[in-house]
Amino acid sequence: MSFTKTTEQASHYQHLEQMPVSDLLLHINNEDKTVPLAVEKALPQIEALVQEIVAKMKMGGRLFYIGAGTSGRLGIVDASECPPTFGVPFDLVIGIIAGGDAAIRKAVENAEDNPNQAWIDLNAYTLTPNDVVIGIAASGTTPYVIGGLQACNEQGIATGCITCNAGSPLALTAKYPIEVVVGPEFVTGSSRMKAGTAQKLVLNMLSTATMIQLGKVKGNKMVDMQLSNAKLVDRGTKMIMDETNVNYETAEQLLLTHGSVRKAVIFFQNQEKA
Repeated sequence: MSFTKTTEQASHYQHLEQMPVSDLLLHINNEDKTVPLAVEKALPQIEALVQEIVAKMKMGGRLFYIGAGTSGRLGIVDASECPPTFGVPFDLVIGIIAGGDAAIRKAVENAEDNPNQAWIDLNAYTLTPNDVVIGIAASGTTPYVIGGLQACNEQGIATGCITCNAGSPLALTAKYPIEVVVGPEFVTGSSRMKAGTAQKLVLNMLSTATMIQLGKVKGNKMVDMQLSNAKLVDRGTKMIMDETNVNYETAEQLLLTHGSVRKAVIFFQNQEKA
């Protein structure tokens, strides 16, 4: 089938090399302003996928992101931030990139061109029908990603995608497609720019909304976050102070003793009732 790859269309701006820095930054910023509006149009699609992820995770499922290049890296970033932010296991949200971990820092030649490799990579995790696999590809044509979702569909595994071209082969393959059409990039074809920003915004929504639905946020606080550095210990201590009205030293001791804001507050409240 043929479709319009707006991510590959010519930039609206000419002679970039002749522009002063101030104009370059102004025009990039103006283009970036259009991205949230494009994401807004996809909110119903995003909601449908969140509902599916939540339902599957409540049955013990996991969430997988697969992608190549920038798209793969964005998936890995989102997956890696879920454990420290929400206190979930490291194997609940998993990012997989074409070419393996070496591709996180350096492009691996032809890694995205093998339509069978994603399923091989996913098989290392023994997928079940309770899992969800989301393919990320700005173009919507990456063989690695499309092939992975096709194999998942054949095995009865729920599939979603994030792409920036309407009507792409990837969107037609995914059961829950998300299409955020951001138009031509400032530098023609450089989909790490607006398309990458759009993908990041959608990933933020998917993981955050899912974790809130799973009870990993109380009020507006990350009560299950991991205490992996001094900044987070300080943040957690202040959360406990807000909830219990104890002083900083007492709150900090409660946090360090119980290991999370949630557990510390529950302990304190139970002590108060006793």
